[in-house]
Amino acid sequence: MNLKNTNFNLKIILVEPSGPLNVGSIARLCSNFNVNQLRIVSPKCDIYSLEVKKMALRGINFIKECNIYESLIDSISDCDLVLATCGRIEYPKECEQDSLENISKWIRNFKEIKNLAILFGREDRGLTNKELLMAHKVFTIKTHEKFPSLNLSHAVSIVLYELSKNTKAVNIQKKKDLDFPSSKNIEDSFLEIEKLLLKTGYVLPHTLDAKVSKFKNYIHRSETSKHELDVIRGIVHQINWALDNRNKNNSIK
Repeated sequence: MNLKNTNFNLKIILVEPSGPLNVGSIARLCSNFNVNQLRIVSPKCDIYSLEVKKMALRGINFIKECNIYESLIDSISDCDLVLATCGRIEYPKECEQDSLENISKWIRNFKEIKNLAILFGREDRGLTNKELLMAHKVFTIKTHEKFPSLNLSHAVSIVLYELSKNTKAVNIQKKKDLDFPSSKNIEDSFLEIEKLLLKTGYVLPHTLDAKVSKFKNYIHRSETSKHELDVIRGIVHQINWALDNRNKNNSIK
């Protein structure tokens, strides 16, 4: 089983991995399942160390060709669909989560996903709430409720296996075009929204993150299209412009 005959090109993205053995094992898994690319955000270990190379074996090219990023948003800027894994006991209420099984079936409903990214968090604490909200959907792997957290490389292996085995054909006529705004577009749009919320006094600086998180979750749950988000962003941008110019005119008087 591998991901060769799927409707997506898969990028595995590791956020601040600290274990060289995990990194090497994941590179090997990328080779096993024919993953398109391995990306790493701010690695906390030497990904070119002998330990990594020994574990990678035939996956060594994924290490040699691995793209390193300083920020998560940069690593997903070219991705059409971003999924995030979460294995925390205290799951953030701001983020809706689904099962790996449902997510694996859901992505088969699209005609093509040029760049699909799956995010895996730090070995000790996973992804932050802010990072989870950069994904279009968040999913979890079913484990014992008292011990939900998996070893990083084990989690990657389970996800890749589930994606590779779920190859049941979907009638091409029933498949949909992928029309989600990119994570970068969502983040940029919310910069405009945050400005407006602060200007109008709807939120205070210390309550901004909580309010914005709920709004982002709504955007993701409603599967807002690119056009719909562009309309929202355009309206917010125009209001911001009008408020700024009104303030300028008042200061001149």
